[in-house]
Amino acid sequence: MHFRNLYSWNNMISGYVKSGMLTRARVVFDGMPERDVVSWNTMVIGYAQSGNLNEALWFYRELRRSGIKFNEFSFAGVLTACVKSRELGLNRQAHGQVLVAGFLSNVVLSCSIIDAYAKCGQMESARRRFDEMVVKDNYIWTTLISGYAKLGDMESANELFTKMPEKNPVSWTALIAGYVRQGSGDHALDLFRKMIALRVKPEQFTFSSCLCASASLRHGKQIHGYMIRTNVVPNAIVVSSLIDMYSRSGSLESSERVFNLYGDDKRDCVLWNTMISALAHHGLGHKALRMVDEMIKIGVNPNRTTLVVILSACSHSGLVEEGVRWFDSMTVDYGIVPDQEHYACLIDLLGRAGCFKELMSRMEKMPFKPEEHIWNAILGVSRIHGNVELGKRAAEELIRLDPESSAPYVLLSSIHADQGNWEPVEKLRGIMKKRRVNKEKARSWIGIGEKVETFTVSDGWHHPRKEEIYSVLHNLAALMEKEEASRT
Repeated sequence: MHFRNLYSWNNMISGYVKSGMLTRARVVFDGMPERDVVSWNTMVIGYAQSGNLNEALWFYRELRRSGIKFNEFSFAGVLTACVKSRELGLNRQAHGQVLVAGFLSNVVLSCSIIDAYAKCGQMESARRRFDEMVVKDNYIWTTLISGYAKLGDMESANELFTKMPEKNPVSWTALIAGYVRQGSGDHALDLFRKMIALRVKPEQFTFSSCLCASASLRHGKQIHGYMIRTNVVPNAIVVSSLIDMYSRSGSLESSERVFNLYGDDKRDCVLWNTMISALAHHGLGHKALRMVDEMIKIGVNPNRTTLVVILSACSHSGLVEEGVRWFDSMTVDYGIVPDQEHYACLIDLLGRAGCFKELMSRMEKMPFKPEEHIWNAILGVSRIHGNVELGKRAAEELIRLDPESSAPYVLLSSIHADQGNWEPVEKLRGIMKKRRVNKEKARSWIGIGEKVETFTVSDGWHHPRKEEIYSVLHNLAALMEKEEASRT
């Protein structure tokens, strides 16, 4: 072009930004004879959307210094940066500038401010801005519901969900996912049933959340059956959830069937990792390693998660040499630098096999200080082998890192109890009481009909069917005693 006006320059920048070619956009921007607010806004939004937050903020600040009159769109990129960075201070500054500029009535900007506060976990600030808004679209209702659900405040999430004028699949899914995170699988599945009854079409993420919530094979099969009946083509995440659900329910054959039905060309590393992990958890270490070889053979390279799964498989199957070989070759062969989780798996592998000398040698050579992952692994293997001194050291480190966690106290107590040392056990209980550290009650659950019954250690005395429960328990105890007597 012999003659380029501001409009053509801006279109060129916009084209490069939309194509993700920010370096070229920057070259064009730097060569512009003159710039307007559109030029600056395009660069701010481009860098913000690509995740390059520092550059986005630099362009925004330079726009404010340039003297060019900014507009509502000038804040769009900054607020995108706020949402992505989850930095509360940055969001408050942006909120203040939008307020001073008089653009707070803009629905898009207000939604971005609420979204950013919700992502930072500042639900009080998000709710205040939400309540001030006159016009509220579905997106902002869902953002707030999702924010409460992620923080585990299901009461507030439910309150908003009930008030929401038009409930969409995303809002239903946000609430379901919240219950799943909280461990309330029965509530999540109840919501899913209501959603289906109201003919609201579930999303892919709805299915993956519900499959995570399934406490029984029966529930998981019902969800899978619904997907087949309604011709839902599952994405890789849902397929991974199906494999995991069947594996957790003890139906490894079904996991393998789902995996095999998903085409070779569609299987990504995440899907392979899920199937390898399922085999590992069922104690099939050799089969898991053969699957890793198959994955590499067809051109899918392992990632850091794959190595965690491989090391875990070797640990659970007692494949010490194979596990050490994989650990030592991961950087050379695949460019994966071992992190805390990899070292924790290696320590668990060596510890279970009783190789404490090599375990300590590996720990001394670590390029970083051991954190919770590693000390937890050491504490676990110390209990298996009754290594009181090492267990005590690991427990002390874990208590230092997380004073409110009951796990190190309980495991160290168990190590002493296994050795018959009751005095330290009482002492540890006293320390827990003094520090107000409470052991979380273990929970069991069983699917009966459409309901999932949950029990803790003291629930039996208060259960409405306690007489039947204890009658069955007494009968079982009598049968076991009879069996034991016949053996002796």
